[in-house]
Amino acid sequence: MIPIATRPPLPALLALLGALLPGPGGAQTSVHPKEAIIPQGGSVWVNCSASCDQHADLGLETHLTKKQVASGFNWVTYELSGIEEDSSSICFANCRSVQTEASMSLTVYSFPEHVELQPLPHWQPVGENLTLHCQVKGGRPRAHLSVMLLRGEELLTQQPAVGEPAEVMTTVLAGRDDHGTDFFCRTELNLQSQGLGLFQNSSVPRQLRTFVLPKVHPRLTAPRIMEVGTQWLVNCTLDGLFPASEAQVLLALEDQRLEPTVEYSKDSLWATAWVKVTPEEKGIQHLTCAVILGNQTQWTQEKVTIYSFPAPNLTLSESEVPEGTMVSVECKAHAGAVVTLSGASAGTPAPSAQFMLNASAEDNERTFLCSAALEVAGKVLHKNKTQTLLVLYGPRLDERDCPGNWTWEEDSQQTLKCQAWGNPVPKLDCHRKVDGALLPIGDLRRVMRNMSGTYICKATSRLGVVKREVVVNVIREPPE
Repeated sequence: MIPIATRPPLPALLALLGALLPGPGGAQTSVHPKEAIIPQGGSVWVNCSASCDQHADLGLETHLTKKQVASGFNWVTYELSGIEEDSSSICFANCRSVQTEASMSLTVYSFPEHVELQPLPHWQPVGENLTLHCQVKGGRPRAHLSVMLLRGEELLTQQPAVGEPAEVMTTVLAGRDDHGTDFFCRTELNLQSQGLGLFQNSSVPRQLRTFVLPKVHPRLTAPRIMEVGTQWLVNCTLDGLFPASEAQVLLALEDQRLEPTVEYSKDSLWATAWVKVTPEEKGIQHLTCAVILGNQTQWTQEKVTIYSFPAPNLTLSESEVPEGTMVSVECKAHAGAVVTLSGASAGTPAPSAQFMLNASAEDNERTFLCSAALEVAGKVLHKNKTQTLLVLYGPRLDERDCPGNWTWEEDSQQTLKCQAWGNPVPKLDCHRKVDGALLPIGDLRRVMRNMSGTYICKATSRLGVVKREVVVNVIREPPE
């Protein structure tokens, strides 16, 4: 075929006609071109001529729109226009009452009007087959039209365009390397053998996203028991993800969605979140961690027991009493717990315990301990409460804390230890009987001879006064 895209120059056409005219004798009809390929909707010039030794009647039989554009002795040229389909036309000539004819064929070419790669899955699992579909509408001649499916610039398949629309498909095994890769289809209209070119038309590329979500459950780490009003850190991890940074994590305590902080490494993620437990959540709750990647989810769920365990109440009928006063000590826990109370007789575990105490000086600053125990999910928990009793009593000086006789060697270093007891704490002074000289109490001093004598130590508070006689003997160090 010879492509006819423009009108041929008229002088060249006349020269061609002159070469075709025979001498006297037989006649024949010729057409030029015999074959032509033109773009859809285009036009072409067709020349009909007769080799007749006298004037011949010439014409062109066609269903196409035609217009005579030139003529001469035994030749005529027509323009055929608006050509949409493949067709054929016949030139005829009447010479000496004899009709001869010649046919020519027109082939129309057009580029595809629609080339589309069907949408890819939003996510494609690695290791599973992916089927690619390409649809092509239009384009001719189909014998010269082929469809290619490509991964990047890698040719996956090339097939002839068959049917209208043409459907071409191929299957590939999705891999990690395909993540983020563009896939598309391309058509080739190969008219090189007709003296034209190789025409390509490509679809809009579609990017593939591949993923790996391992068939294992995330690891969820969290306390199995939580106390109302407390805050706990939980974490969830999963390895073997691809691409890990695309994974989403959902952490929730029943209907309470948590706000995790997610850290990613190459193929792993680590999610942490704080859980604040409210009284409304008391009882057995479910803590859930779900990892979502692609169109798949792996999740883990753990039971968490939410409990309320306030500290027990420990009360004294009076926290500060005079010596000899009866004091009531009571320990009481909230429902479900049992208590033990220091000072109370042992008995059957119960939610409360109490006893009466006749307060004495020995009970001053005595601390009472109330301990409550509660079993939660097989674990025994303890909470304690303490109270201190203050007993008011008058000053006391006794031999144990303030000895009545001291014997020291002269020039030695000594400390006079005399302790007065009482609540409130009494003031203590020791003065020598004969001259009222003060004996320093509690200070480290060098013993001198003039410290000898009998002293009166007096302890004084708002609750009374007590006195005690103390004798200090100073002896000279024996000669060596």
